[in-house]
Amino acid sequence: MNDCQKDEFVKTAIDAVIKIILLGAMVALSFQIIRPFMMPVIWGVVIAVSMGPLVEKIVALLGGRRKLGITLFTLCAVGLLVIPTYLLLSTSFETVQSFAGDLKENKVELPPAPDKLAEIPVVGQKATDLWNTASNDLKKAVKDTAPLGQKVAKALSSSLGGLLSSVAQFVISFIIAAFFMFSPEKGFAVSSKIVGSVANNRGEEFTRLTVATIRGVMNGVVGVAIIQSVLGTLGMVIIGIPAAGLWGLLILIFAIAQLPPIIILGPVAIYAFSAYDTMPAVIFGIWALLVSACDGVIKPILMARGLDTPMLVILLGAIGGMMLSGIIGLFVGAVVLSITYGLFMAWVNEKVDGESDSDDSAEVPEVG
Repeated sequence: MNDCQKDEFVKTAIDAVIKIILLGAMVALSFQIIRPFMMPVIWGVVIAVSMGPLVEKIVALLGGRRKLGITLFTLCAVGLLVIPTYLLLSTSFETVQSFAGDLKENKVELPPAPDKLAEIPVVGQKATDLWNTASNDLKKAVKDTAPLGQKVAKALSSSLGGLLSSVAQFVISFIIAAFFMFSPEKGFAVSSKIVGSVANNRGEEFTRLTVATIRGVMNGVVGVAIIQSVLGTLGMVIIGIPAAGLWGLLILIFAIAQLPPIIILGPVAIYAFSAYDTMPAVIFGIWALLVSACDGVIKPILMARGLDTPMLVILLGAIGGMMLSGIIGLFVGAVVLSITYGLFMAWVNEKVDGESDSDDSAEVPEVG
């Protein structure tokens, strides 16, 4: 290599390094810009894919007016999110204000602590003393537990902020999903090209597999979990179980992880027998059993295909997604990890089948 060639090589290398650095900087900056919207966009794609068949039926009922059908679907979905949240928050604020007013006027009366409370190991006696103090002088009990109350108030404020943030992300996701549903064919074509560029021109096949996985997980796992959570929460609200919304959220998490809701509803039913009359408690116990067992009936109806994703994959996706991005991550995590698992297994099976075909086609040398 002469000096001229060396100089040309150095110039080419420097030019390539500069381009790579600039491209990397642009990619990194673009990622930081879209990072806050990544989870809502992913969830919007999942909603658009999973709700596509339902939206097509709505559009057909409206005589092919696609924009009207998608707009009605989005408004109804957002309304189902915003209205219950507003009612829950307004009721909670009214309850807190009413309790604060009664406390200020010394109208709050508590009965003495039950005798069985003191029998609970470790915390029973302390809880009994605090309860009896509140029964005799509630203001003094509030003053004595002020540090704990501040921590509880801070935790509740944080939970409230997380709830509002999750609802906002859901609303944004449904709006994004609406834009995707306006032209699903273009979205499918673009996805096929992107996947095909890294999957040996098998983009359409893998995209169809992704669509089937999304619909399978959303209908067979998330859809059933939402139904069980709503039914379980409805039963607890009717009978008057405290913190019914929290138990409903736990039912949702357990159901997405393919664990029976009776794990949550069973102890709640036991509490109902100890706190309420026999007949309502029996009815709630039967309701809890029906809610826990209804997935055996609902799941075959909702699932478009057999879902062969292992329970562990769905569990890790749901819990990991919730740790990463709150309630919305609970849904997105299960779907994304299931898609990754499905594509990975399709790639593995393709490699194994290819090697088997290669071995079968090999000529066996004759002996003798």
